[in-house]
Amino acid sequence: MRISVIQMSPGHVKSENIAQASHLIAECIASDRPDLIVLPEIWTCLGGSRDTKFEAAEIIPGPGSDQEGGDAFRFLRQVAITNRIHVHGGSIGERAGGKLLNTSLLFDPEGRLIARYSKIHLFDIITPSGVGYRESDTYLAGNDVVTVPLAGSFGELRLGLAICYDIRFGELFHRLRQEGAELIILPAAFTAETGEAHWETLLRARAIETQCWLAAAGTVGAHHDADGHTRLTHGHSMIVDPWGTVTAQASTGIGWTTGSVDQDRTARVRAGIPVMDHRRLL
Repeated sequence: MRISVIQMSPGHVKSENIAQASHLIAECIASDRPDLIVLPEIWTCLGGSRDTKFEAAEIIPGPGSDQEGGDAFRFLRQVAITNRIHVHGGSIGERAGGKLLNTSLLFDPEGRLIARYSKIHLFDIITPSGVGYRESDTYLAGNDVVTVPLAGSFGELRLGLAICYDIRFGELFHRLRQEGAELIILPAAFTAETGEAHWETLLRARAIETQCWLAAAGTVGAHHDADGHTRLTHGHSMIVDPWGTVTAQASTGIGWTTGSVDQDRTARVRAGIPVMDHRRLL
């Protein structure tokens, strides 16, 4: 299975972000012919005010709904249908009453929404440099651990879903492995400061612990918060194998990187060190 992780530099103008995503996806598909593409976290509206985030957010149609969905929903669905590929839409803001959910959407090649996941762990921290982030002011935490089977010409495997700050919570990734995940997708908007220190280390650690492939699509570059302060994100989108080896990595600019999931390698790693058989603490 070939996966492309798209690395964007979004801002708070939704239409411009969709145009940037459309351009990168078209070039990526023409060049690398992936079976699955993955976008970053909150790529439709990164930065801006709370009102801007709400304006960009969408109502996600449920199963059997006759709603068409918002601009990003329709865009992602059309990419899947036109190119006959699976599309993981990174994450977008989902309207949920007085707050939003940070929600990932997964479409199959027929354009059906086959999975959705809302970020469980919210980023409420002060970084070592003193910069504050408080996602809970705008977002609600999700509750559900989500895995989903994926099938195509590549065969079949089970996908696990997580978002950005979730990477610091190993128990979620253990649950994904318990539920059969072989590949875990992680869209992110990791800060430049914490990314420089921990991004690759955490991705490799979660891959090693779970013996899963990890495909992480990050934002990169500068955006501006509600007060006009510049915020930087880390980029370095990558694919990591179950042994913890980085098999593909993007540069520090916009673009993408593509790699292949080898299920035989997964089986060899798991047979060599059968950690799930040896686990004693639950």
